[in-house]
Amino acid sequence: MNLYRITALVLRYTFLYTRSFPRVLEMFFWPVMDLLVWGMLTQYLQSAPYQVPGFIRFLLGSMILWDVLYRSQQATTISFLEDIWARNLMNVFVAPVRLVEFFMATFCVGMVKILITVAVLTLLSAAFFNFQLFSLGVSLIPLFINLLVMGWSVGMVTTGMILRWGQASEALAWGIPFLLQPVCAAFYPVSTLPQWLQPISLAIPATHVFEGMRDVLAGKGLSGFSLFYAVGLNCIYLVGAALLFRYFFNQARHRGLLAKLVTQ
Repeated sequence: MNLYRITALVLRYTFLYTRSFPRVLEMFFWPVMDLLVWGMLTQYLQSAPYQVPGFIRFLLGSMILWDVLYRSQQATTISFLEDIWARNLMNVFVAPVRLVEFFMATFCVGMVKILITVAVLTLLSAAFFNFQLFSLGVSLIPLFINLLVMGWSVGMVTTGMILRWGQASEALAWGIPFLLQPVCAAFYPVSTLPQWLQPISLAIPATHVFEGMRDVLAGKGLSGFSLFYAVGLNCIYLVGAALLFRYFFNQARHRGLLAKLVTQ
């Protein structure tokens, strides 16, 4: 890996945000809207006349942590789409830029965006709904990292699919994460899912993250079992996603799909 090439790509993608107010606004608009909806729903459930568990506030924690996964995936995929929309993709891959350098740059840009977005959501949730994300303590660090890594894996797979099937599949950039959301039990325990779906859910790293978060908020502490499975599955999926993207990239290069992609 060449640090200078990674830095150049980071600057290229960063400048897109420093010179575009709509892109900056997009970083905050949807997360803040989600926070307000889930926050007000949580307040309603807590004030409702019927019996509701006290730790129902985990919905806010789930929403913020879900945004970590979603933004991590988006950072990789949208950076790739930005090059397609600007007809710059061929320039990137004609230059001596390795795939690992391209992805490291998108990971770095995504990390900064996520930290900024999560900081804003944390402040707003504390101010408006009295929910302290940092009440998770040091458990927040491994939970955050695991969601970040899973987002990278999903981002690489999504990018590879767009590379292979062209701009007609751009909707996957937004659709794939929400295809996973009901299965990874972000807002409810795995036991809520149908019996046949639970093994599939447990094969997703994010499931163990959200289960671990609920355990911490319920006062049980972070389960070593959940953390072990999240880390192990993430390692497998990250390697698998990298290999799958390499396969799609080679297919696109051999079939001349790169040139076709930027001229569609």
